[in-house]
Amino acid sequence: MTILNFSLGQCVATPGALEALQVAGVSPLDLLSRHSQGDWGDLSQEDKEANNQALEDGSRILSAYELPGQDQKVWIITEAVGDNGQRASTCVLMADEY
Repeated sequence: MTILNFSLGQCVATPGALEALQVAGVSPLDLLSRHSQGDWGDLSQEDKEANNQALEDGSRILSAYELPGQDQKVWIITEAVGDNGQRASTCVLMADEY
């Protein structure tokens, strides 16, 4: 895997995501690390390609990860500031919270 380490900006998480991660025994920091390194998780090839394009054009980046033992996905969304590659914030949330 290529290490990208793009800026996440300010990191926040919803209470629902934090609770689901705790129940699943998954660290939000581990998922944030995967996200920032270009491991987009459980996305379609089209969405992965959109993320790769976002690294070049500065747009929003989305990752999705299945939680073990649960029929749920947690999303991580990094929002852009303009089109210069600067990132405003990253939010960890449940797919149904979007």
